[in-house]
Amino acid sequence: MHQLVENDPKDFQAWTELGTAYLLKDAYDDAEKSYLAAIDARPQFFLANLNLGRLYLGQKKFDKAVELLTAAVKIKPDSADANQLLGEAYLQIKKGSSAVAYLNEAIRLDPQGKAEVHLRLALLYNAAGMKDKAAAEYESFLKKRPDSKDRKKLEDYIKENKKP
Repeated sequence: MHQLVENDPKDFQAWTELGTAYLLKDAYDDAEKSYLAAIDARPQFFLANLNLGRLYLGQKKFDKAVELLTAAVKIKPDSADANQLLGEAYLQIKKGSSAVAYLNEAIRLDPQGKAEVHLRLALLYNAAGMKDKAAAEYESFLKKRPDSKDRKKLEDYIKENKKP
């Protein structure tokens, strides 16, 4: 892989693959440098922006994560993963209202695959004292994951907090 980028330093796909290889080896600094090289070569390359944003999110570099994941969502607005990760990054910097829009978009784009996002939204609503909205999120989750190991606990919450 190194030979590819040495032969063609503008090969954004090779840089992205190299970044992912470093990421899998927990070589985060090298992964970051590789993803940045990919983005430098092709700023609109979705996968490099997404992966670097995910890396920053994992490293708790939330402002940088928001920047990269915002770029990823602009490049590919129909990516449920990018929307979910951007929502999570906004949650981490205490911008819940921005987070909710992206988390809901992730659910809209991939209702089954992103069912767990309902749980994240429920926690957010519960913490904000919006227990009826939290109950609705738990209900939506259980419709998609009726075999959840937490089913009884969630049903009890719904029963206690859902407005008639």
